[in-house]
Parts: sequence; structure tokens; C-alpha cells
Amino acid sequence: MTLGPVVLDLDATELTAAEVELLQHDAVGGVILFSRNIESYSQLQQLVVSIRRVRPELLISVDQEGGRVQRCREGFTRIPPMQVFDSLYQSNGDDALALARDCGWLLASEILAIGIDYSYTPVLDVDDEFCSVIGDRAFSAVPERVSLLAGAFIEGAREAGMAVTGKHFPGHGSVRGDSHLELPVDERSLQEIRIKDLIPFEALKASLDAVMPAHILVPQVDAEAAVGFSKVWLQDILRRQMGYGGVIFSDDLTMEGATQMGSYTERAQAAIEAGCDMILICNNRQGALSVLSELALDDYYRNDASRESMRAREVVNSDELRLSSRWRSTQARLEQISQQATTQPRNKAKERDYGVE
Repeated sequence: MTLGPVVLDLDATELTAAEVELLQHDAVGGVILFSRNIESYSQLQQLVVSIRRVRPELLISVDQEGGRVQRCREGFTRIPPMQVFDSLYQSNGDDALALARDCGWLLASEILAIGIDYSYTPVLDVDDEFCSVIGDRAFSAVPERVSLLAGAFIEGAREAGMAVTGKHFPGHGSVRGDSHLELPVDERSLQEIRIKDLIPFEALKASLDAVMPAHILVPQVDAEAAVGFSKVWLQDILRRQMGYGGVIFSDDLTMEGATQMGSYTERAQAAIEAGCDMILICNNRQGALSVLSELALDDYYRNDASRESMRAREVVNSDELRLSSRWRSTQARLEQISQQATTQPRNKAKERDYGVE
């Protein structure tokens, strides 16, 4: 069965009869898991198995970045916020890059070992002090160091066999608002964004399997639509000017930053028409049902081959993974760093279990 463009969430720790039916809809291509879907390692394993029984080809994903965005906890290594690698880099660059690479490998290996295809990571935003929604999730406040550290992380994740998603194009770190709660506005010109926030996306575009645009408005580039609904951003800049050929995910269409586009179906249609290959609809089942019943059939099958590129490329055995010397040494070091890590007050944003971070 062909993968559709819609990625849905689930209500709880087991599939309901209604969800079993929903996942068989032709327009559905994937499932995203949240903390509310996970109560233990064995339960998560069983949930993944039950999804595969319904439709083996569905892509299963999770938001597992580390730090405050870490849905999988029991049985998984505690990953520090990515900004710790920048602190380490300033004292020992080679060690920081090696650990970032091992961190990417470990995070991906643990995700793959339980049967999940991919995580929406890494964050390629450049940290700006006033953007608390990004904060310590970013690798650095220096664009070139974001590129270096995230590049090492990506190498490790792809070595493990996991596709990676760079977010939030063209950069969420320089706007004050939180797109979960409002539509942030970036008043800068494209050139100003190019010489800062776009640097990591440009540097790493060849190694990104997917890109997720931000729900932000940049009036000097496109005054009519937020980035994830903008043909200017997705087709003219990302595809044509930057030459990016991978998957484009929408951010969650139920976020407040997406409401300018109208109903859920209008948002979905606008995202697909702008160039998104897959669209996320989370935490509003009625909205998801509306999209599935009203979305134009012709849009279902576009770029199906690129969606397939997000599938796990390696089968990782959990027991063998935990016996490996690389996992043991990396796990011990990351756990130690996580315990020691302290965040500035601006970075202590509350972890949410809705939307995609």
C-alpha cells in the first residue's frame, strides 16, 4: 500500500478500535508517539508491534532530541540538551565532535532497537538568548559551531541507520514568540537570515533526509504565508536556490502558528501545495478526521518515494546494542553529563506533550 502524507498521533498506550480503522486510511503514512503513549519499555515495544500489525509499512516516529524534549525515558539513555556540546567544544573541540557523533549514534540506535523508524532531530536553530522555546535545544549560538556539532551528530545517527530531520527551517532561534502559542514574526530580510540562521541548513543540506519548516512569518520574504505554507520558502528558496532534494515535513498543523491558514483541511492543503511531502496533525482527532475525509485525493501520492527514505535502514538488536562497548561508554558519559548539566532560567521551558517541538 502506498504511503499517504498524513502523520497522526494516538490517544494512549494501546491502539483503540477507532485508531486501528483510522491507520488503514490511504492518506495516512505515519504515526508520531508522545509521552502519553509510553509508560514502559515493554509496553512501547508492544505498541510498536500492534501498529505494525495494522499496517507494516507505516512510518513510526517520535520527538526524541535530548534535554527537555525526550519522550522515551524508561529503558533509554538520558540525553543531555544539545548545547552541552558547545560548552565542551570550547574546551576540547575534538572530544566534543566525537561525543556528538556517538550521541547521535546512540540515540538513533536506541530508537531503532525498539522498532521506531526515526526521531525528528537534530535542531539546527541558532540559539538567541531571547528565544526560550529553542534555548538549550540548539547546539550553539554560533552558526558555524551548530553546523560542526550537528554535522557530527548526523554522522552518528545515519551510521546507526536512522534518517535525520533538520528543524526548524529557516531558523526559529531569532524570534521571540513560541509557535505553539502564536505566529512569531521575523522582521529580518532574507540576506540577514542567510548570514546567520540559514548557515547550518546550507552546510548540512546534503546529509539531511528531511527538513521541518518553522511556523514563523517572515514578511520581507513572504508576507502572505508562514514558512511551512510558503511556496517562496519551500519551492523557490529551499528546493531551487539551495538545491535541497529530501523530504519536507510540516510542523504540527494544530499549533497556533498554523491557524492563519484556516481550517485543518485548508492548512493541510496549503502545506502540501507549498511543497510539504508529509503533514503532521496531532492532538486534535476531529481535525485529523476532517483532513482525511476532505483532502484532495490527487495529493496523496506525490513524492511517495521520498517518504520511503525515512524508513529505518538497519535492524538493531536491543540486547546486542547494550552489550557493545561503544554503547556502554557513550551511555555512561551522556548520563553523567545529563546529571551535571544545568540550564539557564531562559532555557527551563516546561516540557509539553502536545505538538512537535
